[in-house]
Amino acid sequence: MPEPHNPKFVTKPLGQLHREPNLRSIWKHEAHSFTPWLAQDENISALSRYLGLGDEGLEVQAIEHNVGPFRADILCKRTDDGSLVLIENQLAPTDHTHLGQLLTYTAGLKAATVVWIAERFTDEHRAALDWLNETVSDDSYRFFGIEIQLWRIDDGPLAPRFEGVSTPNDWEAFAKSARSSLKGEHTPTQVRQLEYWNAFNAFAEDRPLPFNLVKAKPQNWLSFSIGRMGFNIGSVIHLNDGWIRTELYLSGPNASDFLLQLKTGKAAIESELGPLEWQLLENRRDCRICVYNNQFDPKDEQSWPEQHEWLADTLSQFHTVFHDRIRNLDRTINNVL
Repeated sequence: MPEPHNPKFVTKPLGQLHREPNLRSIWKHEAHSFTPWLAQDENISALSRYLGLGDEGLEVQAIEHNVGPFRADILCKRTDDGSLVLIENQLAPTDHTHLGQLLTYTAGLKAATVVWIAERFTDEHRAALDWLNETVSDDSYRFFGIEIQLWRIDDGPLAPRFEGVSTPNDWEAFAKSARSSLKGEHTPTQVRQLEYWNAFNAFAEDRPLPFNLVKAKPQNWLSFSIGRMGFNIGSVIHLNDGWIRTELYLSGPNASDFLLQLKTGKAAIESELGPLEWQLLENRRDCRICVYNNQFDPKDEQSWPEQHEWLADTLSQFHTVFHDRIRNLDRTINNVL
């Protein structure tokens, strides 16, 4: 005989999942609708979680960022190591044009992580990303292929879903390391760096600074906005060698040209700031203009207040001296010296 009916074990009714095939029912235009939506904090956080980097693993740096005559959709920075993340969007099946743009932007920006988001990946383009991850990718470059989908339960609201079709072979290990860093699982050096910057923020929070303070992180630098993409003022410490530094950091494909333009005013700039180092960095790409202080050892906690006063003062001076100058730089001028 069948068991008597027991209401206690009746399963509640479940809804039915439905996929919306038309992405443009939500995002009418790739550049004007989807890209701004993805760049919003809650959505870039969702992508960051999908990549295994945690809620705060990605920080948007620019939308429609110029790369020569082209524009990269979204440029982010990984918060655990500061490396660049390029995101290229496509509200359609993948095509050769976007693959070419992706490689062009990667070369121009030297992005360490590349994310191609599309409605659907063809077998050929998925194979191309797999090949890049297997033969081109190393510790410097990694490529993701992700499909964006829309789903709803019954007649409920649509919800986005990321579906990966190509990932780097070693990403799981790197993502685990990033998550550990964001959770506070730091090395002794990182712990000391975090203590140093927390103390700097506590020292500087009541000072009338011309820039906004940023959250301290377990790294050897703090970077502050100066009003133009590709330029930041920053503080740097070196625990082993025992020095601190204030700098204007220039990044991107025009960095060396901008450095040369600024250098035409070197005499006037150094009359306000004193002698500076004008450094063209690796691969003649990023640059810095900086001043070192070798009289302070960041391991010496007793002198932190003096160190933090020097950093706050020089950062304020750098902001005052360079703010208007970098706003007036002309990106169309090359080889000015």
